[in-house]
Amino acid sequence: MKFLKKILKWTLITIAALVLFMYVFDYGYILRGVRVVYFTGHKTAFIDDFSYFENDTIKKGNHTDAWSNHKDYNTVSTTAALEKSNQDWGTIAYVIIKNDSIWFEKYYEGFDENSKTNSFSMAKSYVSGLLGKAIMDGYIKSLDQPVSDFYPEYSYAKTTVGDLASMASGLDWVEHYTSPFSVTARANYDDDLAETILNQKVVKTPGVEYEYLSGSTQLLGMVIEKATGKKLSNYLSESFWKPLGSSDDALWQLDDEDHRLAKAFCCIGSNAKDFARFGKLYKDHGKWNGKQVLDSAFVAKSVIPRFPASPEYGYGFWLNNYMGKDFFMMRGHLGQYVIVQPEDNVIIVRLGHRKSPDNNTHTFSNDIGLYIEEGYKMLNTKS
Repeated sequence: MKFLKKILKWTLITIAALVLFMYVFDYGYILRGVRVVYFTGHKTAFIDDFSYFENDTIKKGNHTDAWSNHKDYNTVSTTAALEKSNQDWGTIAYVIIKNDSIWFEKYYEGFDENSKTNSFSMAKSYVSGLLGKAIMDGYIKSLDQPVSDFYPEYSYAKTTVGDLASMASGLDWVEHYTSPFSVTARANYDDDLAETILNQKVVKTPGVEYEYLSGSTQLLGMVIEKATGKKLSNYLSESFWKPLGSSDDALWQLDDEDHRLAKAFCCIGSNAKDFARFGKLYKDHGKWNGKQVLDSAFVAKSVIPRFPASPEYGYGFWLNNYMGKDFFMMRGHLGQYVIVQPEDNVIIVRLGHRKSPDNNTHTFSNDIGLYIEEGYKMLNTKS
């Protein structure tokens, strides 16, 4: 018994020392991550984790611009391959919008059309759009305005706001989603996100090549807040959420209750059909109900590659040629997608818990192609 008590005593001392070490050396965010993720039975961030963080509300307007149902609404079932994948990969929402009408929708696991789930990095598309809006509103001069105009800490670098939006910042950042010691993990769970970001130095020549870094979008969000004098949630509400007639308020995760800085690189909570509105806005060259909500030239620039060597990315949007068609998409961790094919006037939304097993082995995982291909098979049964 004395031996067991001794083991317990030293185990507790070791744990206490480890916790103290983490706080002393500024690794306390790891404990928060463990509490949020592993203590809830997960292995990574998850789609309904909003209750574990502070949030700002992205307010909807008084008018909802409801999606109409297509004349062929839900007259076709999911293909066998799509249904199996939806089950295997934990899809909670799969929606096809054709000619601006809901052509098909299906929800799983008790989620429905109003359920809020985490956008993860689809938020990057919104932040890029807010940059375009801030330029349109005169808060930011152009894509070429230096970041140092807003954060003098970067006066040694030539990084522009456009470099941030197109993932060409040159920041010293490692995009790693599993290591608890990575800066990406710190950004997600730290209680002072601004400090984390402003500690990242520009170590590569900006504006010359694409490198996907969540820190780029976070810094861009901070620039937009400084330029406009508005919280990102409020600016998103007045710029897009209200004008696009969103059906529900949305949430934007914050670092903590004291600093209340939005995680610009991720974490907007909304539903499939409200997420789809932003894809429609870009499909329609920045217009909504005939009103130019976002500059068409900015939209056009956003959905073509900035760098020929990196045809997969524009300004805040992913670009993919599949089945001989050019798609642009909003894309987030665990397989959150708004996939747009403008010429066919088709938008496909998929939200869920997992990607296909080949995730992280190439630029576009196989689930993306499957959601497109099987969706088109469904559409073609009615053509």
